[in-house]
Amino acid sequence: MNKSYKCTLLVTLFSLVLSACGVTSSANPIPPTTGTTIQTPTQNLVISQQDVTTTPLPTRPLYSSGELVDYVAQTGDSLPGLASHFNTSVDEILAANSFIPADATTMPPGMPMKIPIYYQPFWGSQYQIIPDSLFINGPAQVGFDTSAFVSEHPGWLNGYKEYAFDGNRTGAEIIDYVSLNFSISPRLLLTLLEYQDGALSLPVLPEESRQYPLGFRDWQHEGLYMQLVWAANLLNNAYYGWRIGDLVEFDHLDGTQERPDPWQNAASVALQYYFSRLIDGDQYARAVAQDGFALSYRNLFGDAWQSVLPHIPGSLTQPDLSLPFQPGLTWAYTGGPHTGFGEGEPLAAIDFAPGALTSGCVSTNEWATAVASGVVSRSDAAAVVLDLDGDRDERTGWVIFYFHIETKDRVAVGTVLKAGDPIGHPSCEGGRTTGTHVHIARKYNGEWIPADSIIPFNLGGWVVHKGSLEYEGTLTKGGKTIVACTCADATSQISIDK
Repeated sequence: MNKSYKCTLLVTLFSLVLSACGVTSSANPIPPTTGTTIQTPTQNLVISQQDVTTTPLPTRPLYSSGELVDYVAQTGDSLPGLASHFNTSVDEILAANSFIPADATTMPPGMPMKIPIYYQPFWGSQYQIIPDSLFINGPAQVGFDTSAFVSEHPGWLNGYKEYAFDGNRTGAEIIDYVSLNFSISPRLLLTLLEYQDGALSLPVLPEESRQYPLGFRDWQHEGLYMQLVWAANLLNNAYYGWRIGDLVEFDHLDGTQERPDPWQNAASVALQYYFSRLIDGDQYARAVAQDGFALSYRNLFGDAWQSVLPHIPGSLTQPDLSLPFQPGLTWAYTGGPHTGFGEGEPLAAIDFAPGALTSGCVSTNEWATAVASGVVSRSDAAAVVLDLDGDRDERTGWVIFYFHIETKDRVAVGTVLKAGDPIGHPSCEGGRTTGTHVHIARKYNGEWIPADSIIPFNLGGWVVHKGSLEYEGTLTKGGKTIVACTCADATSQISIDK
């Protein structure tokens, strides 16, 4: 089903969906907002000051209905996503590619395919801005030192300081903090700031950009930190929306409609969507072309497409995981698929709470536990990251992200754990929540993995299914079904036998 992201993502980004039981939670540092609308931003793109003419790429032909077209699988592609992009069905793709098994998860990058296409008007640019592996905070970012890089440039970001979340941070530290939480490349965020505000080249931040450096004019998003939070959340909404096949069209500020080119990659669509929220016309066309954001990235970091290493392999599967609490106890499944961090996509997280708790934020002596063996690579600000490959870097391999973990008794960085070992106590610390619980999500090589997807969250045989709204949904195992509800009623309670 086609969905317009003109309103959908704004609603997702600035309001929490209330569950039927009236309690919400979110791994989100953003304060609640009401009645927020996008206003016409200050036209603060540095590149807009130049007299540059963007040469348009050739348009796609008018394909016959169901015509088979050539496609080469990209990292993270799935059959449902491709079916949405090409306006076809999974069954038709399988019929045209008999070598692909019906239960395939991710497609092997570089694999040639034939896909039946059904033409739709208003396809966007074919130009791919950056590869997906350079969008996420994954293996390609290992070894990159944001502070050192910023210190080598004379721009205003070098020397910038601002209060961000829990203390004063430098510009580079703000970049790293947002990058870590949303799992978006620090290089990408630096390029946005350079492209829009000359952060690495201009000695002084332009006057018209000081309040809203990225051009989103909203009083609750003043300053560099909150502008980057807004940008990272918006980019993730579009990246994962394209990845799973939900984002198929969006409207520009001038009312024109765009459907991303079916051959596009998620990172390029995310940047197209981002710039469509800020500028239109020639400025938009330039931003998403070879002489826009891509040129700024190349000037800073080199050719983005040289030696691309796909970060999502073919046939990716989840390792064995268990439920996140101790045997012999009854907990409640209080939140079906919802955001991993921020608001909106990706719907990577689920919530559990000790079943004996009354509603509200109360202390508990019960433990959230390790769902698999691994080493703790992060433990701060209500968050714990369990690294399953043991290299202590959450940008590589499978990791489990825990949130709302109480400071008291929280496991320390570097602790080696076995499945079932204590992580910490569920709480209301961090983000916004009205009830004690633990929030867990998965990442692979820095990419959030949606809880209900081609690689569903599976905890000891309990498989996650999303509902019609965030926080709704079920866990199923055999003939049993657990219904997510923050009320922690009988239908939401789940036990692990000793």
